[in-house]
Amino acid sequence: QVQLAESGGGSVQAGGSLRLSCAASGRAFRGYQMAWFRQAPGKEREFVAQISQGGTLTFYEDSVKGRFSISRDNTKDTGYLQMNSLKPEDTAVYYCAAKNGYLSNYRDPHQYDYWGQGTQVTVSS
Repeated sequence: QVQLAESGGGSVQAGGSLRLSCAASGRAFRGYQMAWFRQAPGKEREFVAQISQGGTLTFYEDSVKGRFSISRDNTKDTGYLQMNSLKPEDTAVYYCAAKNGYLSNYRDPHQYDYWGQGTQVTVSS
């Protein structure tokens, strides 16, 4: 199995940027599909972005397209989420997730086997 640990969260003003990292350990990270989800208080966990094992395919939730960018460096066993032009509605706990194998629906959090502990992102207006 793989262990995931997010970092890079914090508090920023609207329009600012943050870069989240997801460090993986335990098994070869390059074999896992990876995604970012977020959960705001009182809301369900929602899909943000997903990236394939080799990094060639990426998918985004509509509200973050053009502002967020998901990437990975398999030589460092680390995934990233670059977040630009942040808005107050981006405020949430952000989680990285990993799946070893096929994903029939990359937006469904139940399909991912491994999760990090989450990192808080707070955007003030």
